[in-house]
Amino acid sequence: MKAADLPQQRPAHAKLLILDADGAIAHAPRAAFANLLRAGDLVVANDASTLPASLHGTHVTSGAPIEVRLAGRRSLAAEDVRRFAAVIFGAGDFRTRTEERPLPPALLPGDRLALGPLSAIVEETLGHPRLAALRFDGNAKTVWAGLARHGKPIQYAHVREPLRLWDVWTPIAGAPAAFEPPSAGFAIDWSVLREIRARGAEFATLTHAAGISSTGDAALDRRLPFDEPYRIPPATAAAVERARARGGRVIAIGTTVVRALEHAASSRGRVRAGAGLATQRIGPETRLRVVDAILSGTHEAGTSHYELLRAFTDDAALERVSAALEADGYRTHEFGDSMFIERRGGQRDETRWWSRSFFDWARSSQHRLMSA
Repeated sequence: MKAADLPQQRPAHAKLLILDADGAIAHAPRAAFANLLRAGDLVVANDASTLPASLHGTHVTSGAPIEVRLAGRRSLAAEDVRRFAAVIFGAGDFRTRTEERPLPPALLPGDRLALGPLSAIVEETLGHPRLAALRFDGNAKTVWAGLARHGKPIQYAHVREPLRLWDVWTPIAGAPAAFEPPSAGFAIDWSVLREIRARGAEFATLTHAAGISSTGDAALDRRLPFDEPYRIPPATAAAVERARARGGRVIAIGTTVVRALEHAASSRGRVRAGAGLATQRIGPETRLRVVDAILSGTHEAGTSHYELLRAFTDDAALERVSAALEADGYRTHEFGDSMFIERRGGQRDETRWWSRSFFDWARSSQHRLMSA
């Protein structure tokens, strides 16, 4: 796959690969997403807006330049913004590939970091030279103001021009909570929401602090995703119950939604409303209790996002998906193309109804299909 190198959330040429519960693959324009829905389905998206979580400054003890990328917090409470986990680099910026960024100066508890108008102290290191727990000076108002004045969106070298904050906000962005954009939501706009309603499906949101996608270090990347706070409104929990009661599917827009809903689910799949901290890792051994399908970006094997997809289908199917993405020139990373994957062997037989319906639509619309 090739990297999407321009910050365009909804380009007209965006593609969508579909993998159904039987393992069949289809290709369609991403704008056709709503054609996969039927009456009774529930679509759930992450409404977190993206923080300006990249802060350049100085390691005061050594005088060396650093970049701090905020990467974790314990809750979504607005007043709880003095303490963060952070990935810290030495000199440089996004124009250098993350894997090639230098380490920061040796970090010790008590070290002070000068980050523009903000000042932070290293409370402890977290088992890796790049990872530390930070505490900002001042109150919550001071920290929010400093982030707004000095912070930039976290950015990687595949996007060539500096990102603006609104480049990484989805159309439904609400509370500032995510460290990187919940980019699966780039596929959703107001016209798509109208189509979801027109097809008799519901739409709901939750807020999840989407974390960073890469630390530049293979050992540290294996610890991803970090613990991530979330909040599920009572209306969303009730919508999940309605969908399950009427035999509809719960469709997650992005891996963060899967993580939040599954963490909040009881053994019988009942989703609890309220705040939580997602600490689990979802992978091939996970039994999904709530989510039946996912609309996601395209992901490479070995990443934490790809590991989550292994909960939906088997490795052989994902290998065929990867081959199809490569053969058809799909674009990857946050501004890339999309995939729709339905859980293999779903709980409800009627979840396969869409496959026949969609494949009939695709043939009549002369979209290319690939069978298992």
